Amino acid sequence: MGRWRCSILLGTLLTSTSKYPTPYFCRPFTPLRYLPFPSNPISRFFRFFPFSALPSPASVYANDFVSGSHDFPHDYIFQPREDDGSEKIPVKAFFLCTSIDLRSMQAEHWSNIVPPSSRSANYIVLRYYDFPSEITGIGGEDNVGCCHYMVVFQYGSAVLFNIVDNEVEAYLKIVRRYASGLLPEMRKDDYAVKQNPVLAEDMQGGTDYIVLKNLDIDGIRIIGRVLGQSIALDYFVSQIDGMVEEFTDINRGMEKTGTFTMDRRKLFQLVGKANSNLADVILKVGLFERSEIAWRDAKYAQIFEYLWEEYEVTQRFGNLDFKLKFVEHNIHFLQEVLQNRRSNLLEWCIIYLIFIENVISIYEIIHEPTAVSL
Repeated sequence: MGRWRCSILLGTLLTSTSKYPTPYFCRPFTPLRYLPFPSNPISRFFRFFPFSALPSPASVYANDFVSGSHDFPHDYIFQPREDDGSEKIPVKAFFLCTSIDLRSMQAEHWSNIVPPSSRSANYIVLRYYDFPSEITGIGGEDNVGCCHYMVVFQYGSAVLFNIVDNEVEAYLKIVRRYASGLLPEMRKDDYAVKQNPVLAEDMQGGTDYIVLKNLDIDGIRIIGRVLGQSIALDYFVSQIDGMVEEFTDINRGMEKTGTFTMDRRKLFQLVGKANSNLADVILKVGLFERSEIAWRDAKYAQIFEYLWEEYEVTQRFGNLDFKLKFVEHNIHFLQEVLQNRRSNLLEWCIIYLIFIENVISIYEIIHEPTAVSL
């Protein structure tokens, strides 16, 4: 096996003299590629060694590649190691619209779609490589540090894994192509995952990060789900907060003047907004739907429960429900007031009609003798 390692090292030495470019971001519906290879024929030979007449050593050294072997050139992007030896992977969650057409996105970016592991249809996972195509087959696709991932949810959230700040906008631009109901101000949340293969437990929590032995695709799905739901819940809470402030101003005005000026149409709009927000949280976001991945494996269930508690999703939904009940109470009160106003108007109309009828009757009585005498 030493000849293969020598051939790889020799190829590395021969190509190190040429300027091999760093990875660059290209169209996300194709895997991330490198710039064209140098024109050096010897360099080209060693870069395409899997297609040479010699048998490929890929299967022999696949495990070395995943575990961080130094047989390959270090021109690729790897995340920096922490003081404890763990690899930190940044995670960024965004809520940028109210709906995303996942079907069209999946059809146009099929080459980057990660096959689903459950029957859930409200999200898709896309994977983009940092390596040339001849390298990704050597275990690279299972190493999260070598790839970029984007989890896109139908209700408007997008969670990015292992993507640096200067490339975030390029990925979000892809999502916006299939988005509807774009928000004037996008919401964002930062998190991090640390990989530590020597960790004694399956996971360990920290401040704005979680430590795992290994972050795999199902782990990305679990973390992406909780972060996507959390950032979406922030948006719906802000919507309800705006309604609470509006009713608070109405109540303060009633305290000073004893009346209010809201019309019936505006009140119905508030009723529809409150009901649609609650329906979106429960149905579209699927806040209380069980995770099939966590159901199948206790390791992912532990991650899910930890993040659920870390982001206080249950408590925040409880606060949302309490605010909705406050809004609902005010809506019922104002509806009764408007109904009473309408009833009073109808009563005055009846009184007016009765008055007109009496006037006409009196007029006829007064003029009836005159008509008889004639």
